[in-house]
Amino acid sequence: MRKYILIIACLFYCTPLLAQVKTKPRSVVSLTAVNGKGIYEKYCLTCHQADGGGVPNMNPPLIKTSYVLGDKTRLIKVVLNGFSESVDIDGESYSNVMPSHDFLKDQEIAAVLTYVRKNFTNKAGPITTTQVKAVRAMNKKKTI
Repeated sequence: MRKYILIIACLFYCTPLLAQVKTKPRSVVSLTAVNGKGIYEKYCLTCHQADGGGVPNMNPPLIKTSYVLGDKTRLIKVVLNGFSESVDIDGESYSNVMPSHDFLKDQEIAAVLTYVRKNFTNKAGPITTTQVKAVRAMNKKKTI
């Protein structure tokens, strides 16, 4: 009888503690990818297409190009400053104007660029909000 009372007491006291145990939260990278996908669909998809394939001679693809997989600073600058002239990327020329997206928050730019660098068969590392802030600050100093 004493054994049952002990078990019941343990259940009575431990159940509230177990109810407070939370499931493992999503990692920052997976949350960034989810947010990045929404930003991509809103601002990038029209020109770069749903599959990231771009439009030949107009809008560059985001699939395994040196701009996407290479220098993070250069990629961040493209989003912040846009392009207003023809650009050669991996031997192909693209001539459509890309507007500046500097209205996006640093976190949004980091999210969308991380999404692009991790999708469309790309396997590159994330871009952080800190990296975007640093490039944005560098841009501001050049314009002053």
